Amino acid sequence: MKKIEHIGIAVKDLDFSCDLYEKLLNTACYKKEAVVSEGVNTAFFQVGPNKIELLSASNPESPIAKFLEKKGEGIHHIAFDVEDILVEMERLKNDGFVLLNEQPKRGADNKLVCFLHPKGTNGVLVELCQEIKAL
Repeated sequence: MKKIEHIGIAVKDLDFSCDLYEKLLNTACYKKEAVVSEGVNTAFFQVGPNKIELLSASNPESPIAKFLEKKGEGIHHIAFDVEDILVEMERLKNDGFVLLNEQPKRGADNKLVCFLHPKGTNGVLVELCQEIKAL
């Protein structure tokens, strides 16, 4: 793993939260994106070398909607940047971690992603991210 890629924060109202975080971080949101396959709308902020991703549900059956219903707004996950997501997935699986998906999925912000089950990571949802490289 190369670095922390971003911290994901679940929010009920993306527009309200974007305004709040623009004031809090004193910077504008640089990207909003829907990930239809996951039922989520995202907004990204760059703060120095760090990124914050706000996530809101785009439908009531999405994982974010269920998270918000169960736990309320707050930190949802921590994402780590990896050089080769397939190699990291295999390494972690061999070390006994439970992957929530067998193959990487296309995520927001031009990334391939895979999540680890929080039961194996002390209750923290961990995301692996690899930049999708142009051919």
